[in-house]
Formats: sequence, C-alpha cells, structure tokens
Amino acid sequence: MRYMILTYYKKANGQIDEVMTLARNLKDRDIATGSVILDFKKMAVIKASLNGEQVPRNFDKIVEYYYQYYKSTIDRLFAENGLVVETQEKKDDNTQS
Repeated sequence: MRYMILTYYKKANGQIDEVMTLARNLKDRDIATGSVILDFKKMAVIKASLNGEQVPRNFDKIVEYYYQYYKSTIDRLFAENGLVVETQEKKDDNTQS
C-alpha cells in the first residue's frame, strides 16, 4: 500500500466520524472525499483539510499525530515502501537500553 486516506463525516447529531483506508492507487473519488491523504512512497501530503480549512502540509507532523492512533498501520506503510522511521517512541526506547 502507498496511500493513507482519512475521511471525516459529520453525522446528523453533530458528531464526526473518522474513516481510515489504505490504497495502492488514488482515485478521483478519494481526492474529492478524503480530508487527509498521505503518500508514504514520496513522504508527501497530497491533501490536508479539516472542516474545509487547509492545515499545514507537514508530512512529519501529520504522521506523528496519527501515529498514536494507527501505529501498526503506519509502521507497515513505512516498511512496505522501504522507509525506516525513527519515531520519538523508538528514540525513547533506545535511550533507556
């Protein structure tokens, strides 16, 4: 897999649901409906908006935020794309050894 796509849906009661999907290729529908789209091959942010507002397109900061919720998925994406990532959590483990 190459892309991580996060889509936010607003329910009638005002709650917001988050749906995360992985994809090998991007489709027009993904670009149109996705709120956050990350390319793990190029380590780039394709799209980043929440509630219609653009957020800074900093790949590292966005990945760091979602890493706490999708740790194993993000680790897998990095591994599948031949990337090694030193997260703060891994740095802390190495200093304690």
